[in-house]
Amino acid sequence: MRKVTPVAEFLEAVTIELNQTLGGARLPTTLDTIYLGGGTPSRLGPEGVRALLAAVNERAHVASDAEVTIEANPEDVNADAAREWRRAGVNRVSLGAQSFDDTVLEWMHRNHGAADIGRAVHALRAGGIENLSIDLIFALPEFLNRSWSTDLDKAIELATPHVSMYGLTVEPRTPLARWTDSGAVPAGDEDKYADEFLEADRRLSAAGFDHYEVSNFARDGMISRHNSAYWTGAEYLGVGPSAHSLIGGERRWNVAAYEAWKTRVMSGESPVAGRETLDDEQRDLERVYLGLRTNRGYSSAPTDMPTIARWIDSGWGSVSDGLLRLTPAGWLRLDSLAASLAGTSASANYITGHGTPSA
Repeated sequence: MRKVTPVAEFLEAVTIELNQTLGGARLPTTLDTIYLGGGTPSRLGPEGVRALLAAVNERAHVASDAEVTIEANPEDVNADAAREWRRAGVNRVSLGAQSFDDTVLEWMHRNHGAADIGRAVHALRAGGIENLSIDLIFALPEFLNRSWSTDLDKAIELATPHVSMYGLTVEPRTPLARWTDSGAVPAGDEDKYADEFLEADRRLSAAGFDHYEVSNFARDGMISRHNSAYWTGAEYLGVGPSAHSLIGGERRWNVAAYEAWKTRVMSGESPVAGRETLDDEQRDLERVYLGLRTNRGYSSAPTDMPTIARWIDSGWGSVSDGLLRLTPAGWLRLDSLAASLAGTSASANYITGHGTPSA
């Protein structure tokens, strides 16, 4: 049974947190992007979305050409909702498709079917929203017999200007982690992960998409301005459960559980669960990592060349105009390559994005 979303309660708590964070003043900078995500904001309904954006507009100046995105589930989308979102200021939708295979969607406990994805895309266009992205998940367990090629074909047929893909990962304390630990679901296959990642690069690139960031593809320059800001190290402010912020060189994040967040905010307490300021080594690693994860590249120094030369010989990167850019094969090794270039001991493989959905 689908849970009822406490819209009025959530909006009240978000407004209180905004007031707490800003101290009753307006945000001193102009917002270039707004992103309603981190859960299922489409379940707020058109009026809830309108009220949330109005609360932001009352407390900050929003650029006239700002990118305003909402994450939506296909089952929450219809032409009326799309029109109301558009009137409220939304001009971009990230649609959580995940797969076009009904067996996969049922295994993931999704509330939509494959047919709902195309219907949602058509409804959004009918409602006046053309800037659309769909999310797909790859490297699913073999027993599902999902055809990644078919999913890519159907995504291309929808002709959305943006596609994001995330490899299924085993996050702690999730059902998938419990199933994997018990042996009910086999552990992930790194070869399958790499093969499907590289297939997506080939197929989507051939269809006219620019693979502009590890997990993201865009047609005709329709990149996600909001996510791109993260990758340049721009500051951002987040409110709500599990929201993250980067302000004045300090990162902070809210408690994740809704009830804990609501209780703290309603009682006048800070919902912040933790803070960190990066040290020099961490900043160096992040600078390299952010530069390498997009096709803009990383501005390399002459002292980097002995390391970079080995990557080029392996087919993991190339250098042009002083910028090092990783190939898709290099992106599969992003963490370990960035760590070696930054001179740290951190290492990991198969990284695809700032967040990975899990079942």
